[in-house]
Amino acid sequence: MITPRPADPNAAAHERVYRSLRQQVLHGELAPGQALTLRGIGRQFGVSMTPAREAVRRLVAEGALTLSSSGRVTTPELSPERIEELAAIRAMLEPEMAARALPRAHFALIERLAAINALNAEAAVKQDAVGYVRTNLEFHRTLYLRAQTPAMLALCETVWLQLGPTMRAVYARLRRTEPPQHHRMILAALKAGDEPGLRLAIRTDVTQGLRHLSG
Repeated sequence: MITPRPADPNAAAHERVYRSLRQQVLHGELAPGQALTLRGIGRQFGVSMTPAREAVRRLVAEGALTLSSSGRVTTPELSPERIEELAAIRAMLEPEMAARALPRAHFALIERLAAINALNAEAAVKQDAVGYVRTNLEFHRTLYLRAQTPAMLALCETVWLQLGPTMRAVYARLRRTEPPQHHRMILAALKAGDEPGLRLAIRTDVTQGLRHLSG
């Protein structure tokens, strides 16, 4: 009889730290260029250095964190050129995913997107920058999941991760009190089954938002 190997407690701890830190970066809960230490992460999550190190290693590989030659770990701090490059990737990938999602964009999905957009508007009115970034990404992700293109979505999430801290910092600075108008255009195109209109609305939404970032 084969006795099962005991579960590695470090593996479970590292997964928990990885997921939590990844979400913090994605939603802009950490400022651009914010330094992190393994000791600080260990303290925050109540884990030893090993799971903290493993989580950081994975996040550096994904582009969510940056590791300098001196071993300093920080959140991404993006130059205008880098933002422009990431915007170009989003403008290529996201209209394609939206177009592939369109045949499966049934009434229930459109209702769900409208509900997320209402939360996005609420966050804008409250000037809750983290809530604004989170609901904005949830709006896009909920639509793109219907495309059933996991490789494209994984690439897209890597871009979102790199942009998270910068997006939050800019939205906080803009003090915007209304939701992105292009979300309404996206919803209208989905209802009408209008693929060219949907591609245009997604591309405009992505590039207009990021224009503020590189300004």
